[in-house]
Amino acid sequence: VQLQASGGGLVHPGGSLRLSCDVSGRRIGTKHMAWYRQAPGKEREWVARILPNGATDYLDSVKGRFTISRDNAKNTLYLRMDNLKPDDTAVYYCKLTIAHNLDYWGKGTQVTVSS
Repeated sequence: VQLQASGGGLVHPGGSLRLSCDVSGRRIGTKHMAWYRQAPGKEREWVARILPNGATDYLDSVKGRFTISRDNAKNTLYLRMDNLKPDDTAVYYCKLTIAHNLDYWGKGTQVTVSS
């Protein structure tokens, strides 16, 4: 199983990005998926998750600005990020949960929010 995150970059405060996570080797349709991020000098933190039924949940600081979604046909997870803030600067990682204590991670994509 491989996860490839992409779509990161440098954006001004208030800008938008859409991250993608392409999954190969396993169909994602019945699996939980999530985005995490790790800022410099900080621990990795959970950002958003999406269940197989489409239900979503978000870190409080990104609610109303970030939207997680999935395209099961394309086997891809997305994170739309609007109104980005400097505190959103981090490496963003996608995670696929196969079973209890069995997760796969992508390598991450850098998001930098700066003027």
